[in-house]
Amino acid sequence: MTYKTINTELAHNVLTITLNRPESLNAFNDEMIRETTSAFKQAGKDKETRSVVITGSGRAFSSGQDLKEINERQGEFSIGQHIRLGYNKLILAMVTLEKPVIAAVNGVAAGAGCSVALAADIRIASDNASFIQIFSRVGLIPDSGSTWLLPRLIGYARAYEMAITSDRISAKKALSWGLVNEVTPPDQLMEIGYGWARTIASGPTLAYGLTKRAMYRGFNQSLVQSLDYESQLQELTGRSEDFKEGIQAFVEKRDAIFEGK
Repeated sequence: MTYKTINTELAHNVLTITLNRPESLNAFNDEMIRETTSAFKQAGKDKETRSVVITGSGRAFSSGQDLKEINERQGEFSIGQHIRLGYNKLILAMVTLEKPVIAAVNGVAAGAGCSVALAADIRIASDNASFIQIFSRVGLIPDSGSTWLLPRLIGYARAYEMAITSDRISAKKALSWGLVNEVTPPDQLMEIGYGWARTIASGPTLAYGLTKRAMYRGFNQSLVQSLDYESQLQELTGRSEDFKEGIQAFVEKRDAIFEGK
């Protein structure tokens, strides 16, 4: 599929989505929100896609909402409707995608751009990347899932600090806070991020997807409910071709060849 504001490339079962409005630091306009959502939905349908990398072109991951576009629509614009019909669909497309999503954060991730990075399963950041909950600078609350995702990643106190101060959090601090999984030199970011994705794509991706489903569901249920749900999902993985292959490879003392089935 051809897009105007993003680039996509599928290789070695890894779909790379590149936000591509570098002149605006990859700020999200309506078209880019729709196209990015579409790419994630397509990834869910495509059997060849077994993991996804999202990154930005140029100097930024994403500076967030394109405020110039919002300013041009004053008087006819409902920000709540904009979020419900745009960003909410994008974030849900990411967190409900039962395939691992890696954010390769190459520069600033601010506002909704930060929220998109938070919605990934793993975050790899270059050492010149930064994360900013910039909403309060224009009198808004964090949106696009940030009030739900961020406290679960780094705890309430630090999440609230980011929200009310709009301070820039460096990649080094983000790593110490548990916001990112790894920090790399800028020139190695895509190599390392893609390496993560390619390794994951060769694994038992059916199990990876169901693990993601179980963990997100576990945020909102009791231990007893989670134990029961784990048993239901384990019944599915226990009948999978990947499980059969894993057992056979163990017996034969060789590396398993998983197909995500």
